Amino acid sequence: MSLRFTVSDRLYEAAEEWADARFEEIDDALATKVEQSLLEIEHLVSGGHEVAFEIEGRDIVFDPSDETAGFLETQADRAGIDAETVLKLHVDLYANTFLKEAKDQERPPGTPKE
Repeated sequence: MSLRFTVSDRLYEAAEEWADARFEEIDDALATKVEQSLLEIEHLVSGGHEVAFEIEGRDIVFDPSDETAGFLETQADRAGIDAETVLKLHVDLYANTFLKEAKDQERPPGTPKE
């Protein structure tokens, strides 16, 4: 089962920042950010260490493991939305997780730096 969603502006902006910081092309940076996010989700749900996905412009086509697909379906049923929307929300949640600058800016007051 493949799931398809369109990258949010937040994720795309995180990829642009990632690209600028590393002198990469935006397409490569977007692939990196998407892979990081999908790997995090897949690992947390199924313990997996690999993901299969394709990028078509700003559309992502993801082939989750059976366990992750079931998890997303369960969450979708509970929320009354489709599994693609649930996946998009999870991916968007991780959009800035891997950027040190974003972590520093969003740190609660009085929290020590890493």
